Amino acid sequence: MDWQPDEQGLQQVLQLLKDSQSPNTATQRIVQDKLKQLNQFPDFNNYLIFVLTRLKSEDEPTRSLSGLILKNNVKAHYQSFPPPVADFIKQECLNNIGDASSLIRATIGILITTIASKGELQMWPELLPQLCNLLNSEDYNTCEGAFGALQKICEDSSELLDSDALNRPLNIMIPKFLQFFKHCSPKIRSHAIACVNQFIMDRAQALMDNIDTFIEHLFALAVDDDPEVRKNVCRALVMLLEVRIDRLIPHMHSIIQYMLQRTQDHDENVALEACEFWLTLAEQPICKEVLASHLVQLIPILVKGMKYSEIDIILLKGDVEEDEAVPDSEQDIKPRFHKSRTVTLPHEAERPDGSEDAEDDDDDDALSDWNLRKCSAAALDVLANVFREDLLPHLLPLLKDLLFHPEWVVKESGILVLGAIAEGCMQGMVPYLPELIPHLIQCLSDKKALVRSIACWTLSRYAHWVVSQPPDMHLKPLMTELLKRILDGNKRVQEAACSAFATLEEEACTELVPYLSYILDTLVFAFGKYQHKNLLILYDAIGTLADSVGHHLNQPEYIQKLMPPLIQKWNELKDEDKDLFPLLECLSSVATALQSGFLPYCEPVYQRCVTLVQKTLAQAMMYNQHPEQYEAPDKDFMIVALDLLSGLAEGLGGHVEQLVARSNIMTLLFQCMQDSMPEVRQSSFALLGDFTKACFIHVKPCIAEFMPILGTNLNPEFISVCNNATWAIGEICMQMGVEMQPYVQMVLNNLVEIINRPNTPKTLLENTAITIGRLGYVCPQEVAPMLQQFIRPWCTSLRNIRDNEEKDSAFRGICMMIGVNPGGVVQDFIFFCDAVASWVSPKDDLRDMFYKILHGFKDQVGEESWQQFSEQFPPLLKERLAAFYGV
Repeated sequence: MDWQPDEQGLQQVLQLLKDSQSPNTATQRIVQDKLKQLNQFPDFNNYLIFVLTRLKSEDEPTRSLSGLILKNNVKAHYQSFPPPVADFIKQECLNNIGDASSLIRATIGILITTIASKGELQMWPELLPQLCNLLNSEDYNTCEGAFGALQKICEDSSELLDSDALNRPLNIMIPKFLQFFKHCSPKIRSHAIACVNQFIMDRAQALMDNIDTFIEHLFALAVDDDPEVRKNVCRALVMLLEVRIDRLIPHMHSIIQYMLQRTQDHDENVALEACEFWLTLAEQPICKEVLASHLVQLIPILVKGMKYSEIDIILLKGDVEEDEAVPDSEQDIKPRFHKSRTVTLPHEAERPDGSEDAEDDDDDDALSDWNLRKCSAAALDVLANVFREDLLPHLLPLLKDLLFHPEWVVKESGILVLGAIAEGCMQGMVPYLPELIPHLIQCLSDKKALVRSIACWTLSRYAHWVVSQPPDMHLKPLMTELLKRILDGNKRVQEAACSAFATLEEEACTELVPYLSYILDTLVFAFGKYQHKNLLILYDAIGTLADSVGHHLNQPEYIQKLMPPLIQKWNELKDEDKDLFPLLECLSSVATALQSGFLPYCEPVYQRCVTLVQKTLAQAMMYNQHPEQYEAPDKDFMIVALDLLSGLAEGLGGHVEQLVARSNIMTLLFQCMQDSMPEVRQSSFALLGDFTKACFIHVKPCIAEFMPILGTNLNPEFISVCNNATWAIGEICMQMGVEMQPYVQMVLNNLVEIINRPNTPKTLLENTAITIGRLGYVCPQEVAPMLQQFIRPWCTSLRNIRDNEEKDSAFRGICMMIGVNPGGVVQDFIFFCDAVASWVSPKDDLRDMFYKILHGFKDQVGEESWQQFSEQFPPLLKERLAAFYGV
C-alpha cells in the first residue's frame, strides 16, 4: 500500500512552507523552531517529498522549497531515516524526474544527487541504470530531467563512477552520452557534453577509449546555435589541451581559428570559456610554434576584451567619483591570510623576487569574480612572457590609439594593456618608457576614478625601471602623484595607490629616505580618512616602508608622526579581531626598523602577543579535549603574534631580555614548537632563533628539551618548518659552543641527508650548509668524520651568498673540520677552491685559514700535480686564487 498523508498534517506542512517564504525575521525564527519539532516525526520527510512530487495543485516555488528542505534533511541525517521513508523518497524521485516543470525537475535532480553523495550510490544500484534508461524516453521532460540529475551526479561523484566499487558504469555511460551530442534539443546536447566534460581532467579510462569519437563530435557541434552548447564545447577543448594535447595537435590550426571566433562570441560566457584557451595554451611547450602565425589576429581580440563592459561599469559604480565617506560593507573585505616568517640569507646582487608581484592582473575587487576583461588581461600577460619582444609589433600600433583615445573606457583599457605586458615585454618597452611614464603619471589625475586606479597599477608594474633612472626624472614625480592618490576621494583609487606605493617602496628602498617626512605625513593623514578595507592595505604600505628604509626610520620626528596612530589602532582592536593580523605584521616591520626607537612602545605590544599565544593554546587544548563543546581556535592569531615577537627580538636585541624574563613565553614556545599545524611550528622556530640571538640566557635552560624537537622537525616534507628549525640550530650552536657536543648526533645525520637531496629548495640548502658549518665550528671532532659526505653540495650552495656573519662562522667551521680530517676534502678540492673564491673580503684570520689550507694542499701534492690540477679551473677562479692567495 502506498504511503498517504494525513490531511491535517499536510495542511500544517503547507502552512509552514508558506510562512518560510515571508521576509519577516521573527516569522523566520518561528519557522526554524517548527522545523526542528517536525523533524522529530520520521514521516515528516514523506510529507515533504509528497508536496514536491504529487501536489501539482500547489505553486511551483512552494513545491520546490519543500524539496530543498528535504535535501537539507538528507544532508544532515539521512543515515537515520527509517528504511520505508528512504525507499519512498527514492521511488518518488525516479517516478517524477520528468515533471512538467523545469524547476521541479531540477529540484528532484538535486535531491537525487544529494542522496547519491551520502554514500548511497553503492546502496542504490538501480539509480544509474534507471536514469540512463529514462534518457531513451520519447518524452522530452523525462529525458531532460534524467540528464539534469545525471549531470549533477557526474559533477559530485566523478571519481566513484570510474572505480571498481560500482563495476565501472562509465563504460556504458560515456558511449551513451556521446550519442546525445546530436540530439535535436540544445538543452540535452548541452547536458550530454557537460556530463562527459566531468571526466576529462581525471583521464577516465572509458573516456580515453572513446577520445577520438568525443573530439569528432565536439567539432561537429562547433557552430551550434545554442550558447550553452558552445560554452561546453569550448570548456571541453580547453581541458583536452591540458590532458590530451596529442589528440588536438593534428587539428590545432582549425581549433585556434575556432577559438579566435569564440573569444569574440556575443555571449560573454562563451567568450570567457574560449578566452581560457589562450591561458592554457601559453603553458604548453608548443605554444610559440603553433600560435606565432595567429598573433596578428589574437592580439587585437584580447585587447578588445580588456575594455570594461557597460555592465562592469554599472557594477563598479564607474560614474561615482567620490565615495570615501561611505562605510565598507563587511562582505567586501576579503579574508586576510598571514604568510608565516621564513628565514633567508642575503644573496649577491639581490633583486626582490618576482613572486610578490604575481598580484591579480588588475584590481577590480568588486568584480573579483572572473570575467572576460580579467581573463583577456591574464592571457596577454602570459603570452607576453612566452613571446617577449615578438609581441610588440602586433601591440604597439594599437597601443598608441588606445592610450590617447578621447573615450575614457578605451584609454583605460590601453593602460591595462600596458600593465599586462610589463613583465614579459619589459626589454622591448624600455625605449618607449621615457615618454610613456610621464603620460601615465598624468593619467593619475584623470577625472575618471577608474582611469586613475588603473594608472596606479600599471605604473607599479614599471616601478623597477622608474627606480633605475635618476630620481628626479621619474621617481620623484611618480611618488608625489601617488601620494596624492593615496588621499584620493575615491576608495578604489586609494586602494590601487596604496598597493602601487607598496610596490614602489620595495623597488626604491633607501632611495625614499630623503622624502620620508612627506611620505609619513601622507600615510598618517590617510589613517584618519580611510574606511575599513583600505585601512588594512594602508598597514601593508607602512610595513613595507619600514622594511624598505630600515633603520633610517629611527629618527625622533618620524617616530612622533608614525607611532601614535598605530598605537591608537592597536588599543582600539579587541583580541578576537582579525584586523590585528595586518596591524601586527605592520608593527613587526616597524619594530625591526626602529630598533631601540621602539623601546617606549614595546611593553604593551609584547604583553599582548604573549596573551594571544596563551589564549590560542588554551582554546586549542579545550577543543582537543571536547571538540563537541568548543570551537577550534583560529591559529593565525598565534602565528602572527609569534612573528611580531620575532620582530621585537630582532629590533630590540638585548633589550628584549627583561620582557622575556617577566613572562612565561619559553613555556608557551615549548608548546608551540610541538603544535600539529606546520605554520605554528615554522614561526616558533624563527622566534626561537631570534631569542637565541637576543637573550640566550633564557633559552639555555630549555636546550635539553628543545633540541630533540628541533631534530624531529628536520623533515624536508615541510620546507619552511625544516628551514627555520635548521636556522635555529645554527644560532644555538654559536651560543652553546663546546656544550653543543651532546646534541650533535640528534641533528647531524638529518642535515647531511637534506643537503644531499635532489630538488631541495635553494633557501633550505643554504641554511643547512650554514648550520652544518656552525656545528663543525663548535664541535669539529664530532662532525669532521662526515666531511666527505657533504663537502661538495656544501661548497656549491654557499658560493652565491654575500659575505656576512653566518657565512663567516660556517667557513671557519669547514676550515677547522678540514684540519681534523684533510682526507675528507681531497676528492672535491676544486669545489672548496671555488667556494673560497666567492669571498670578496674575508676577515684577516679567516683569509689566513684559507691560505694555509690552499698552500698545504699545494705543498702536499707537489708543484707539478698542482699545475695539472689548477688547469681544470675556469679562468676567473684561477685569477682570483692567484691574486688573493698566491696559488
